[in-house]
Amino acid sequence: MQTIRLRSRGSSVSFLQELLGKIGYDIPTSGYFGLQTDTAVKDFQGKNQLVVDGVVGIKTWTLLIDKTKPADVFGDVFLGEHDLIDFAHKYQLELAAVKAVNEVESSGKGFLIDGRPKILFEGHVFWRQLKARGINPELFANSSNESVLYKSFVKKHYLGGTGEYRRLEQAISISTDPGFKEAALASASWGSYQVIGFHALPLGYDSVQQFVDEMHLHERNHLEAFGRYILKNGCLPYLQNKNWAKFANCYNGPAYAQNKYDEKMAKAYLKYSTF
Repeated sequence: MQTIRLRSRGSSVSFLQELLGKIGYDIPTSGYFGLQTDTAVKDFQGKNQLVVDGVVGIKTWTLLIDKTKPADVFGDVFLGEHDLIDFAHKYQLELAAVKAVNEVESSGKGFLIDGRPKILFEGHVFWRQLKARGINPELFANSSNESVLYKSFVKKHYLGGTGEYRRLEQAISISTDPGFKEAALASASWGSYQVIGFHALPLGYDSVQQFVDEMHLHERNHLEAFGRYILKNGCLPYLQNKNWAKFANCYNGPAYAQNKYDEKMAKAYLKYSTF
């Protein structure tokens, strides 16, 4: 496991925060090792007869994993080599290119420590999805739901991890109208590749609910949704030609350059090409 500490970032930090959350520490799953995470780590180390230094190395990881037993929850839900090989054949891609995209775009893993698929709920998308179903969100928006129903994009309401399910459930509970549940499910991005729910029908799923149900099954289903997305939205040829900038722009949008997704995929491709 990667050694991480205060001010570290990334999927290993998110996983650490999930593990700490499972044993009772109330911290956001943000992927950033801030002061809250540092305090929780030091508390865990002190209670488990470890050196209290805030550094999560092999000893702290070992005890955390032993106490939370994530493998018992995950079971057989992770992608295997054969899944990526099948995907490469299906879409006429180099396996190295598939592995590169999987490394950069899959956010580490597609399931949370409690066994549910990873999600991110978007309150501004929920606003639009309600309107698309003939529901006026302005009639329902108030201070009690301002963290899940708002007109314009903001980051401040994200909780990460299981906290995103609390936001999803809060959005659904605003009204007993079934349109609220469908709109809420359509306003979350799901699984390893964070395909948002409103793409369900254009991607060939019978309903948003069917899409969501499949996202609960296996990372293989997440990969299937990703494949449908890049085919439907014209991203596939860029990946076939390994035009990383155009593929990243197609899949991630203009912010790809700021996050250097194209550079990360190109670097990962070179690595896997030597296997």
